[in-house]
Amino acid sequence: MPARFRRPRRPLIRWSLQLVCTSVLTTCALLAEAPHAWAVADIPTVINNLRNWIVGLLAALATLFLTFGGLRYLMAGGDPGEVESAKRALRAAAIGYGLAILAPVIVTVLQGIVGADGGGR
Repeated sequence: MPARFRRPRRPLIRWSLQLVCTSVLTTCALLAEAPHAWAVADIPTVINNLRNWIVGLLAALATLFLTFGGLRYLMAGGDPGEVESAKRALRAAAIGYGLAILAPVIVTVLQGIVGADGGGR
């Protein structure tokens, strides 16, 4: 494949890094605005907050992998190695979404094992 078809990757990588940095900075700004959200009174509230963070992180990472996998698949141009790496990224996104869906179930099972009553719900 001629080199002219591979040139758009640099702007794509730069755009992707800018998107990730902007997302991280926005999240940090939102967390800095609400310090009272960190003060908790009981263990079930901590567990529920942790579950929410885990679900959010898994969904965000899965969305990032889905975006990268889709873009790599579109830009593969029939190259079998690129198509395979795009499929791996899409598979990782599917696993991430599956874990994000199962995270509340896992936390509920762990609450039952350790005896937390889940009063923060």
